[in-house]
Amino acid sequence: MDLQDADPADEVRRVIEDLEQRRYSAMLASDVATLSDILDDELVYTHSFGERDDKAGYLKKVESRFFVYHEIHHSSDRVIVRESLAVVAGTMRAKATVGTASREIDNSCMAVWGKSNDRWRLIAYQPTPFRK
Repeated sequence: MDLQDADPADEVRRVIEDLEQRRYSAMLASDVATLSDILDDELVYTHSFGERDDKAGYLKKVESRFFVYHEIHHSSDRVIVRESLAVVAGTMRAKATVGTASREIDNSCMAVWGKSNDRWRLIAYQPTPFRK
């Protein structure tokens, strides 16, 4: 393939997949600094049981170890790119402690990334638990 024929969306998909990996690794490590860097200031983070957090609320819960992820497995099954927006459809399976409760999380999920000032940041996350 000639470089002139390369699809620019393919490069964005690689960037977004790398950011998804960084985000999940940061969640596993309770790495508030990395999360703060890649989460948009207008973040809407929906949790598996329907609760929602903004960026400050989510980071506070990570920092206080309200969320403790013991393991996370995720996939980016499809990444749709439109100009300064990317939507990731995938799955997220995890073992976590939320508050004082142990949880096994098994979700289909959607992540929305937006580009502003030459930076991609997570704008929204929405999981949907798989029925058992």
